[in-house]
Amino acid sequence: MVRAMLPFFTHFGHAPDGLFLLFLALALDAVLGDMNWLFRLIPHPVVVIGRAIAALDRKLNRPERGEKSRKQRGVVLVLIMVSVAALVGAVISFVARVLPHAWLFEVFVAATLLAQRGLFEHVDDVARALQHKGLEAGRYAVSRIVGRDPASLDEHGVSRAAIESLAENFSDAVVAPAFWYALFGLPGILVYKTVNTLDSMVGYRNDKYRSFGWASARLDDVLNYIPARLAGLIVTLAALVAARGNPWRALVTMFRDARHHPSPNSGWPEAAMAGALGLALGGPRKYPGLVVDQKWIGQGRARTTFADIDRALHLFSAACLMNAGLVTLVWWAQV
Repeated sequence: MVRAMLPFFTHFGHAPDGLFLLFLALALDAVLGDMNWLFRLIPHPVVVIGRAIAALDRKLNRPERGEKSRKQRGVVLVLIMVSVAALVGAVISFVARVLPHAWLFEVFVAATLLAQRGLFEHVDDVARALQHKGLEAGRYAVSRIVGRDPASLDEHGVSRAAIESLAENFSDAVVAPAFWYALFGLPGILVYKTVNTLDSMVGYRNDKYRSFGWASARLDDVLNYIPARLAGLIVTLAALVAARGNPWRALVTMFRDARHHPSPNSGWPEAAMAGALGLALGGPRKYPGLVVDQKWIGQGRARTTFADIDRALHLFSAACLMNAGLVTLVWWAQV
């Protein structure tokens, strides 16, 4: 009997297809979320990436250097970080395919680089704070997920900010990591998260980072180009099953208003969500030391409430399921 079961365990010990590993990573993230209990004991992979970027930033981005020199050093920063991320991913993938059962570690690492449940919980915190504790609690909760000045937001502004963050991060934290893993495995998702972290840390258009962060910001735009549009289409499809969702309006709004966002990519999932839910998102917004006169995205209701956040979360959940279903469909088509 043991001899008869040996082929099964031998097969189980070797890494399955990469898309199946991605499906398992999506499922693991959906179940465990941020795993704060673990990352209080060990640093999260993105935290490690962030510390490396900060160290290189201090070394390379010195104010006494000229703009051309800082731009060149910004390119060096990207090359170093991307090369290391690709190498680490390749080593883990190699080990996962050589040692029995080591592919389980690859699934775990990939799951830590996704943020379905964590994003849901952070945005849900905003809705519950507004619903049960009032505006100040809502402002505090939304300040954890957006960069704008929370003191300038009323209830509707807090709700819109939460929904906008949910839509944009559906692309950045769910679809894009899955997309790059599907194409290039663990090296792909690690490179993407590294570039995304680079953009969030040095990709600002201020005096300190305008030149130094140029390469990081441009590469982030390139890596998000296809995933952002794919995320918008997935949100549109999810509107078929979401409560009071309107897929046709989502599609029209996405193609009409995506360009209203200052980012070449973030407007696509945001416009799809605005159209699907019949809302107006975006509009003028205030960041610390900066006011952005942004156009509205969508022609619906701008006076959103916590109930609209709940509707957006329902749409997001449906979109996450469709994203996982798309991975499964492509995997099945290859088998």
